Amino acid sequence: MPRKAAPKVTEDGEPVEAQVPRRSTRISSQPKSAEEPARPAKKPAAPRKKRHADEADVQDENGQEDGAKKAKLDEHAEGFSSVDLAAIDIGDSLPGYTLKNEKDEDVDVSTLTAEKGLVLFLVPKADTPGCTAQACGFRDVYPDFTSLNYEVYCLSADLPAAQTKWQTKRSLPYALLSDPKRVFIKALTGGGAKTARSHFIFEKGGKLVEKKIPVKPADSPKLALEFIKGLDKDTDATAVDAPTSTEAVLAEDPPAEAAPTKTEETEEA
Repeated sequence: MPRKAAPKVTEDGEPVEAQVPRRSTRISSQPKSAEEPARPAKKPAAPRKKRHADEADVQDENGQEDGAKKAKLDEHAEGFSSVDLAAIDIGDSLPGYTLKNEKDEDVDVSTLTAEKGLVLFLVPKADTPGCTAQACGFRDVYPDFTSLNYEVYCLSADLPAAQTKWQTKRSLPYALLSDPKRVFIKALTGGGAKTARSHFIFEKGGKLVEKKIPVKPADSPKLALEFIKGLDKDTDATAVDAPTSTEAVLAEDPPAEAAPTKTEETEEA
């Protein structure tokens, strides 16, 4: 009769417990059952809503600047005075304040109306959709302004280099002024963290006669030109209605009645 194997014991004489076989953790490579329901397909992403041109300008302007660009902007702004200018309203004149043009040249804004009237339009950011529409609108009717003895300037907080690139790209015939600290911009628009799209009209000599805040990109050039043409008509009407120098003298000092002749005196006697 076969003998039973002696149970295994440890060195201390304790019996060794039987080891339970470990379950495999490997994932079966067998294909899933055909009865398993398929996962629902993902819904297609909804199309992105197209932004309005003005909304794009605001978002671009308020977006985060990269480190290098922000440092360059800060360096450029160091050359500008941070003193606050008084608010400019209808009837006020251009202040003595120096900005840079697109060529990085100094421009004293108080001299811009020495020989001509001035149309100054403001844009939130160069080379953005709404601002480009406004700028090209002024470009297309620029000869109409110059024929009426008015000059056109664009004003923004962009650097001169960005303005030059935009000017070349869109063939803008007028100068662009850079106001990175928004000192002059705030005096015109009343403040705010961003530049309000607008335009201002100064007559020759510097007095502000018209302002539009805010204004739509396509409307700005047309409204500015219509206003100036209206001023021109008013001037012509005043000149026509005004009496000539001879008429004025006669109205103020009518001629005395002629003295009666000797014959008239005899007849009366």
